[in-house]
Amino acid sequence: MKPAESTKQSTKQDVVIIQRDSTDMARQGMPQFFGISGHSSGATGISMNLTAFGPGGSAKAHYHKDFETAIYGVTGRIALFYGENLEHEVLIEPGIFCFIPPWVPHKAFNLSCTETATALSARNDPKEQENVVLTPELDDGRTDAIVAERFAASEA
Repeated sequence: MKPAESTKQSTKQDVVIIQRDSTDMARQGMPQFFGISGHSSGATGISMNLTAFGPGGSAKAHYHKDFETAIYGVTGRIALFYGENLEHEVLIEPGIFCFIPPWVPHKAFNLSCTETATALSARNDPKEQENVVLTPELDDGRTDAIVAERFAASEA
């Protein structure tokens, strides 16, 4: 009897470990610890980063062309506005998983004026920043005003 042939594909790549001591500014305008990507590790189908919003920090409105995004809340509270006009909102807190389909505009805010909020994000895009498309027409101040009102109400 002939042994079954293996369906495993061999790889020439080693396991890659990346440790970042500082953040870089993402195209979306927020600090990130850039982790796994095609550039950093040779990944061919995924990227993964840790976003670290400073107190009161926010992203620029944007979407990811052709690629899905998964977010996991690690610390703090992050308001994510999304939709054609950023008309919907979800709250990402520690332990919350969030899925964003390709092409969906979104903008995130740290809801604390005193503490950092962090979230782990992964995309099925090894290029990481190249497929981030900014939508400056959605950065018209509406969502910023909503969050500013919440800050003012929490201080009262």
